[in-house]
Amino acid sequence: MTDNRLAKETSPYLKQHAANPVDWYPWGAEALELARTSGKPILLSIGYSACHWCHVMAHESFEDEPTARLMNELFVNIKVDREERPDIDRIYQLAHQVIAQRGGGWPLTMFLTHDDHKPFFGGTYFPKEPRYGMPAFSTLIRRVAEYYREQMPELRAQNESLMKVYDDLVPPPLGPDAPLTRAPLDGAREQLARSFDKRYGGFGDAPKFPHPGSIDRLLRHWYASSSGTAPDLHALYMATLTLTRMAEGGLYDQLGGGFSRYSVDQFWMIPHFEKMLYDNGALLASYADAALATGEPLFARVASETAEWLLREMTQPSTGAGGAFWSAYDADSEGHEGKFYVWTRSEVRAALTAEEYAVFARRFGLDEEPNFEGAWHCHVFVSIEQIAKEKSMEAAAVQRLVDSAREKLRVLRSKRVWPGLDDKILTSWNALAIRGLALAARSLSRPEFAAAADRALEFIRGALWRDGRLLATAKDGKAHLNAYLDDYAYLANALLEMLEVRWRNEDVAWLREILDAMLEHFEDRNSGGFFFTSDDHETLIHRSKTFNDDAIPAGNGIAARALQRAGFLLGETRWLAAAERTLRAAWAAMARIPHGHMSLLEALEEFLAPPEIVIVRGAADEARRWQTELAQQYAPHRLVFAIPSDVQGLDPAIADKKSGPLTRAYLCRGPTCSAPIESLADLARREVARVES
Repeated sequence: MTDNRLAKETSPYLKQHAANPVDWYPWGAEALELARTSGKPILLSIGYSACHWCHVMAHESFEDEPTARLMNELFVNIKVDREERPDIDRIYQLAHQVIAQRGGGWPLTMFLTHDDHKPFFGGTYFPKEPRYGMPAFSTLIRRVAEYYREQMPELRAQNESLMKVYDDLVPPPLGPDAPLTRAPLDGAREQLARSFDKRYGGFGDAPKFPHPGSIDRLLRHWYASSSGTAPDLHALYMATLTLTRMAEGGLYDQLGGGFSRYSVDQFWMIPHFEKMLYDNGALLASYADAALATGEPLFARVASETAEWLLREMTQPSTGAGGAFWSAYDADSEGHEGKFYVWTRSEVRAALTAEEYAVFARRFGLDEEPNFEGAWHCHVFVSIEQIAKEKSMEAAAVQRLVDSAREKLRVLRSKRVWPGLDDKILTSWNALAIRGLALAARSLSRPEFAAAADRALEFIRGALWRDGRLLATAKDGKAHLNAYLDDYAYLANALLEMLEVRWRNEDVAWLREILDAMLEHFEDRNSGGFFFTSDDHETLIHRSKTFNDDAIPAGNGIAARALQRAGFLLGETRWLAAAERTLRAAWAAMARIPHGHMSLLEALEEFLAPPEIVIVRGAADEARRWQTELAQQYAPHRLVFAIPSDVQGLDPAIADKKSGPLTRAYLCRGPTCSAPIESLADLARREVARVES
């Protein structure tokens, strides 16, 4: 075993490779200096702990002694966790796309020059032996090393072309006099309709991803049209069919709650079994919103179960993580993808009563052919109502039997060998979970969800907020790495959501610090928008500024939305100006591919029609009652803050919303606020368009 220096890292992914015979280095000065002085090119391998094909390549090549000897002889080998270093991943994923003329993925395998770290060749997974139309990995790395020695002038010219691509990535911003319009919002709606799967929900073909941003956009589009003469019911249908099919499918864990990363088929039946915090934080918010918008019990149940899964299986305050949420569970257990989740008929029959088995098997397809490698992965095949009709039972009785069976099997499953856990804590992903829990706490009246969100928030404040700046990750008492744009933007957005759960002046002050630090260290003062890395970040070959959403929403979109909402709440015109500059910087990208920029579209919509802000002042219990009543209405562009009369030291922009002898509310749209409203019924009837000056 080589001393490959990964054992001391915080990343579980890097630790997985600590015993490899490859002489791995983490990204850092030691490895880069060795490459410079030795003249060896860099073999950069990027992945993450829950990545199935990362494990395959590790077992085939990185644990193989002859392959490792070749790697050690020919290259300086660097391992990167893309979740801890998304800055590095973004740069080299784009390079792969340019060099290979196709999309990338993980594992990402890139070869870099020894002195300036520019990529000259790359790919994703490479097999140990020739197959899938690819050469053996050992053959490939010999050829790459030979090419590097013999073709340096050609290679340097290629690098110059690649760097020009980086320079040309972001078009000029929209001029200050040109109007921002609804065109991208309408374009996204049309594109979603074109790619919508009318039978199974979702957008595009297999593999199918959840795309919570698309679902949220359709719900908001429907809501915006609902007060007119022609409400967009098809937008509502696309959102709710997708949510229903995902909730009934194998993408959703029918026993334990929570969602896997994506479905390998168009039916949402068989997932890629990894379960990520970021997916579940965003989907929790989507289902909670949809439950409010539609009153559909399925959506409320799925939101509740997903939040319960987060609290039960993604955090343990007693471990020293203080209630913050871990990052992911692997797809594999005992060396096999999905083994933890699938069942045989005999296992299920032995665990349940005859009555439970009869309805469970019918509900989840155990009376059908196996759907996963000779076993069954639970997927809803028959409705509760149909089973009740077939068995001459009350639907409620069938549901009780199904729920009893689900719980018995969940407990039994928990005794199996669990998938690998990535227990590092990421600021940005925790912020997504905090926001989802806060929203679910309000819409589902589940205060324990808000309490869990508060614990995670306090961990971030205590462990990842240092001297007015954020850190990106923590594990086992070690917090490190400069935070990225997403960390600041997502956390600001989560704080706004938490202030709607319970008002705390210290959180308002923290929100100010976060947004001001984001402006100071990330904003592109020349062209608008925000860079992904701060102005004092490690210098890499490119400083990324991206506007499109990928698996998680774009930091620029969330930043613009948070700046606008906080700007109106606290009267900060400089935040509003920064949000507008971001929208103008992103305009060309939004106009060209609107459906790729859902988070920015939310900010654009609230730029064109500022959000409604309700500030309730009164005795604590009564102010909270008003807030709770308003929280039962789906109003995605309304923020409601209940501030008890006895709260002192309010921010100046809030302090003028004074308490009276009775509970009262101030209804604001943009910079304009109503006179005090002292009737909850009157307040509930008000529409955004009728805000009084």
